[in-house]
Amino acid sequence: MNDTKNFQEKLEREKKILLGELGQLGRMDKQTGDWESTPEEPGATEADPNDAADRFEGFEERSSTLNSLEDRLREVDIALEKIKTGKYGLCVICQDLIENKRLDANPAAQTCLKHLETKS
Repeated sequence: MNDTKNFQEKLEREKKILLGELGQLGRMDKQTGDWESTPEEPGATEADPNDAADRFEGFEERSSTLNSLEDRLREVDIALEKIKTGKYGLCVICQDLIENKRLDANPAAQTCLKHLETKS
């Protein structure tokens, strides 16, 4: 059987790191629970169109990074919920145990190695 306590600790540490990184890139909308990217320097205006374009590009990069972090946070939250319900470590496709080496590499994994590429 999986070392659930060890994986739970890893997931909780990762969640704390993710929340910190998300907080540096944006803010959480309290109504929807979704994260929204914020500009690096709120309220700054640029007279030069090239500076404005650079600022927009930086905002787009922050948004993309924020979306990736938010997706990962969802995966971590799902795994932590499965620990609470006793369903952690079961492949969502075949219901077999997920291999410990897979969970060591990714404690939020939802599939076994056999179904690694199957889940969308």
